[in-house]
Amino acid sequence: MVELAPGQRQVTDDLPQLLEILPGYLQATLRDHAQREDLLEVVLDLGRPPQARFVKGSEDLSQTPVSREDLEYCVQRVGQFSGDNRAGIERTLHRISAIRNRQGTIIGLTCRVGRAVFGTIGLIRDLVESEQSILLLGRPGVGKTTALREMARVLADDLHKRVVIIDTSNEIAGDGDIPHPALGRARRMQVARPELQHQMMIEAVENHMPQVIVIDEIGTELEALAARTIAERGVQLIGTAHGNRLENLIKNPTLADLVGGIQSVTLGDDEARRRGTQKSVLERKAPPTFPIAVEMLERERWVVHDNVADTVDQLLRGHTPNPQTRAVNENGEVVITQAPPETKKFEIKSVPLGSQWQDSHWRGSGHIVPLPPTQPARPEYEFASLLEQSETLPPLGPNGEELPIHIYPYAVSRHHLEQAINTLNLPIVVTKEIDTADVILTLRSHLKSQSKLRHLAHLHHIPIHTIKANSMAQIVRGLQHLLGLEEPSPADGVNLALFAPTGNDDEIEALEEARLAVEKIVIPKKQPVELLPRSASIRRIQHELIEHYRLTSQSFGEEPYRRLRIYPA
Repeated sequence: MVELAPGQRQVTDDLPQLLEILPGYLQATLRDHAQREDLLEVVLDLGRPPQARFVKGSEDLSQTPVSREDLEYCVQRVGQFSGDNRAGIERTLHRISAIRNRQGTIIGLTCRVGRAVFGTIGLIRDLVESEQSILLLGRPGVGKTTALREMARVLADDLHKRVVIIDTSNEIAGDGDIPHPALGRARRMQVARPELQHQMMIEAVENHMPQVIVIDEIGTELEALAARTIAERGVQLIGTAHGNRLENLIKNPTLADLVGGIQSVTLGDDEARRRGTQKSVLERKAPPTFPIAVEMLERERWVVHDNVADTVDQLLRGHTPNPQTRAVNENGEVVITQAPPETKKFEIKSVPLGSQWQDSHWRGSGHIVPLPPTQPARPEYEFASLLEQSETLPPLGPNGEELPIHIYPYAVSRHHLEQAINTLNLPIVVTKEIDTADVILTLRSHLKSQSKLRHLAHLHHIPIHTIKANSMAQIVRGLQHLLGLEEPSPADGVNLALFAPTGNDDEIEALEEARLAVEKIVIPKKQPVELLPRSASIRRIQHELIEHYRLTSQSFGEEPYRRLRIYPA
C-alpha cells in the first residue's frame, strides 16, 4: 500500500458488485448516473418507487413501484441475513439491511454502499501511533466505521501490531469468511448474535494474544465492562460508541464507564467552601477506559480530547473544556487549532412562556457570586427593578414567582427530574445551590426526619414542596402541581419518553405494551392483564408507567420468564 500524505485519500467502493444484485433496469440507471461517486444507499420498499440517496439529496430511480419479484431477485444474490437483519456481498463492504412484516417476509431493503477510504485517519495518525485507546464519537454516516477500518489497517500493516477486529454485523471487514483487503493483515472475529459481542471481546484477548482490539458500536453495559477489562490487561482499544459528543456519554448511565463513570461525593465544609459549591457534588469515579476521545463533527473536521479524564472533570465542575480541533484545509494540510477557554457571561433575559427553557437565568449558573455588604443577601429585588426598566417583563408562575422556577432537589433523583423537565418542556431549572433556589423539592419521608432541611429552608426563606415517592409518575405530578398546571387524565394519553431512561426500542416497545393493556383492557373492562416476560430494568419502568395511571402492578414468575400483572382500580 502506497503511503498517503495527510489529507490525501484513496477510495475503493466496489460499486459494480453492489449494482449486480439490483434488478436490470436499476443497474442501467445507476451505472450512468452523474452522482454515482456520491451514492450512499439504494432503498427498495415494496409498492414504492426505488430511491437512491446521495451525499446531497435523494431521487427516485424509476416510476415503477418495487415488486416482490424485485426484492426476491436482490435477496437471492446476497449472503445470509443474520439475527440483526443484515447481510452483505462477499469480499465487499456493502451492507444489505432488511425490513420484514409480521410474518417475517422481507418487504424492504436498504442497500448501503461500503467504501474503503485509505488516508482517512491522517488527522489523528499521531494519536493512533501513541498506543493509547481511542474512542470515536459522531452521528450516523459521518464515517466512524470507515475510520475504524483504516485504523486497523495502519496498526496491522504499518506499525506491525497484532490486531483483532470484533465484527458483529460484518460491516468492518465485509461479508464472507475472507476479510476485505482494506483491513490489511488485521484479523477478524465474527459474532454469531449481537448480544454476544461482549463475550467475543473477552474471548479475543484470552485466545489470540492481540495487542490491539477494534470494536464498533459499544452500546450496552456489558460491552462497556468488557472494554474496561480489556484495557486493564494492557491491550489498546479502538472503538466507537453511540453519541455525538463526550457530554452525551457522561449523561448516559449505560456508557458512562467508558469515560470513568460518575459518582456523587460529599465534601467537607472547608472543601465545599473552597470550591464554592454545595457539599454533594458529582465526580469521576475511575480512570477512563479510553484516554483519548475524538468527536467526528464532519468528515474532515474532528474535535480531539487528548486527555479525557481532564475533560470529564472540567465538565462535571461546570467549566468549558478546551479540546483540539483538527481539520484539512484547501491544500490538503492538517490544521490543528485550540481555541481559548470560553468565559461564561451573566445575561438578563426575558424568556417567553412555552418556549424551549434553557439555563440562561442568572441564578442557574451554578456559581455563588459575592455581593458588596450594602446589597441584600438575596438580590431578587434589584434584579426585578432592572427588569421593570426594560420593555418586557418576564412571565410569572402561579404564585407570582419569576419563571423559570429554580428547584433544589433533596433526595430526589436528579436524572428523573431533568428528564421530566426536558421531555415536558417545563419552565423549570434544576440548581445545585440552595442560595439560588426558589423552592426545595424533597420526599415526604425525608421532610419528617430532616430537621436540618427545615432549618435551611427557614434560613433562606425558601418553601419546601414534597412528593410521595422517588418515581417518574410522582415527580411529574409534583412539578405540574408546583406550576399550577392541571393534571391530565389518563384518557389524554401519556408521553412514553418520560419513562424510557435511554429511549431505545426495547424500552419503548415494553412501555407501549403496558399502555395498550391499561387503556384497552384494564381501565375500560376492569380486568387484570399479564404482560410479556421482561428484564428487571424494563419491568421497573413498566411499574412506573402503571403508577402514572394510579393502578397497581406486581411482578411474578421466575427469571427469565418474570413478568408484570396489572390490576384494575
